[in-house]
Amino acid sequence: MNLQSELHKASLFQNLELLAGQVVEGFISGIHKSPFHGFSAEFAEHKIYNNGESTKHIDWKLFAKTDKLYTKRYEEETNLRCHMILDNSASMYYPEVGTLNLDNLNKIGFGVLAIASLMNILKRQRDAVGLSVYSDQYNFYSSEKSSERHHQMLLAKLSEISQETKPAKQTETYTYLHQIAEKIKRRSLIVLFTDMFQSSGDDGQLFDALRHLKYNKHEVILFHIMDKETEYSFDFENTPKRFLDVETGTHIDLYADSVKEAYEREVGSYFTELRLKCAQYKIKYVEVDVKDSFSLIMNTFMVERQKFM
Repeated sequence: MNLQSELHKASLFQNLELLAGQVVEGFISGIHKSPFHGFSAEFAEHKIYNNGESTKHIDWKLFAKTDKLYTKRYEEETNLRCHMILDNSASMYYPEVGTLNLDNLNKIGFGVLAIASLMNILKRQRDAVGLSVYSDQYNFYSSEKSSERHHQMLLAKLSEISQETKPAKQTETYTYLHQIAEKIKRRSLIVLFTDMFQSSGDDGQLFDALRHLKYNKHEVILFHIMDKETEYSFDFENTPKRFLDVETGTHIDLYADSVKEAYEREVGSYFTELRLKCAQYKIKYVEVDVKDSFSLIMNTFMVERQKFM
């Protein structure tokens, strides 16, 4: 899958400038200019000089014309640090697809494209981005940087992931989230893409790991990726089928309708608990369907980024 080609085909980019105009103060020089003001390169406006302030930025030409002291106010570019986390376990490769494209995505394909999209925004904003990838181990870590070389390296890693055909079978999400939390020392906006499935451990351990991500004043967005039609609604044709756990290898043969009601009840209960825990820990929780567009990802990120700053 050619990431750059797919990103440019994404319909959400047609609305990105409108979105940025609603949430932030501009688009040029990195989608927006910060609402925070300092003394950087681009002039914004004049303000009255107050006694005791530095005289460095007084506009003397304006003083000569008006006989009043004004200082130049400038726009300051923001310096957000954002760390992306991608679950690369076997369950993320559901559903099985032939060629990945925008109209035919599994969970890992959606996650890869979503992260690449956000990276493009961060690059335009000259913000620093880092990446962690885990499956049966903590596979990849790169700290937050804003250079072009770093950006290309992360894109290459994401492209590599999108082409994997034999993903790791098992994962302990809670273990690696703890490790990632320890790695991120400076306050950051953390964005997690996962289906919230793990092959061992109880829900309490997973929730504790999510809470750990909040330490050190980080802000966290959890994008819960799923194929809603089958994984949430269990919408399968009612014929004999074998359901295989891709992470443990166990299977069960049954008619979908025979367990549909119980399945929906258990899944709904788990999702409710997850939403409540995220609300308790002040984590932004967002359900994402792989059949949806990327607009929800983009909207959520831009709003949460503005709050973070």
